[in-house]
Amino acid sequence: MMTTKKLTKLLRPEQAEIVLVNKHNYHYQTTWLHQVAAGTINQNQVRMMISDVIDTKHRVNLIQDSVLEIKKDEKTVVLENGELQYDILVVGLGFESATFGITGMKENAFAIQTIDSSRLIYDHIEYQFSRYKNEEGNKEELLTILVGGSGFTGIEFVGELTESVKNLCRKYDIPRYKARIINVEAAPSILPGFDEELVTYAKSSLEARGVEFRTGTMIKECKEDGFVVGEGEEIKAGTVVWTGGVQANSILGKSGFEITKGRVTVNSDLRAPGYRDIFILGDCAWVMDKENDRPYPPNAQNAMQQADTAAQNIASLIYGGAMQEYKFENKGTVASLGGSEAIGTVFDRQLFGKPAKTMKNVVDNRYLFMLGGPGLVLKKGKLSLF
Repeated sequence: MMTTKKLTKLLRPEQAEIVLVNKHNYHYQTTWLHQVAAGTINQNQVRMMISDVIDTKHRVNLIQDSVLEIKKDEKTVVLENGELQYDILVVGLGFESATFGITGMKENAFAIQTIDSSRLIYDHIEYQFSRYKNEEGNKEELLTILVGGSGFTGIEFVGELTESVKNLCRKYDIPRYKARIINVEAAPSILPGFDEELVTYAKSSLEARGVEFRTGTMIKECKEDGFVVGEGEEIKAGTVVWTGGVQANSILGKSGFEITKGRVTVNSDLRAPGYRDIFILGDCAWVMDKENDRPYPPNAQNAMQQADTAAQNIASLIYGGAMQEYKFENKGTVASLGGSEAIGTVFDRQLFGKPAKTMKNVVDNRYLFMLGGPGLVLKKGKLSLF
């Protein structure tokens, strides 16, 4: 979306035909899906019509279809309902859940991937609360929500759950102590990449609101009613959600791109190795940080910055000119913990609690402004706490 938006400003209509392929006629904020899954935000706030931010009548040809395959050597994209030829291709197909080979995880756990899959999670949680209240002989495990993974999404999700579980207990007249939120993580700590002081604050805040952490605990198997961990211990639950990792859309692997740890390692100008006409962005790509010899973090601000470089380089291919090398500028990271709680680092300054939450809203609103201007912020934006 952001690349398309920028291309409409860099290229005149007579210079290039811009075609955008998307399964739906709307775009959605993937970084807000955990709130839909927890039931703390309406799905319509997450979703925006593409035509509201891009001129699909006169400037961009929007094709509502699903991509099945990319035939690189034939310069063709295969869709469910036809094929498209391209001169330059931008691949931003998003992510899929990565289960790391854990038995039963793909089959038995919910995943926060789309609006529909996220809505299903909250509907299932509420259904379990309703069952417990209205059916005879139900076990308290129905009120347990088991979350695998303590990365960014997992922690933001359990933070939102502290709010929704409180409301569900009130709605169904269930004592709050009977409902459990359990987070299981194989690593010794939560939120990898965050400063230790921020992690300590986050964990204490979430525990005070009822989240139970099982760090240093390897998940061996996922069943319909819970995880098997460690040496065979079973943790029973009414709802099981996996947030432990993501990888590039499987279409890339099926199309013959070389995949490393779930993504394509692209060149410094964001092009696929060996192809001058294919750019790969966002969750589909690893871009190496040459100074630290590791990929840049796969987060939203990284993807947004990639869009700018990709658009500039596409213009250079058409006009002629030097290709830009992508350089990620880390402006900080803020993680919501539910309610008025959050943590983060912005311009090397640590933020805790309400100030961090306010900054989180600022970050979210900034993206909306960059994409659709003040009108989109007014429609979909989040109000500051102050």
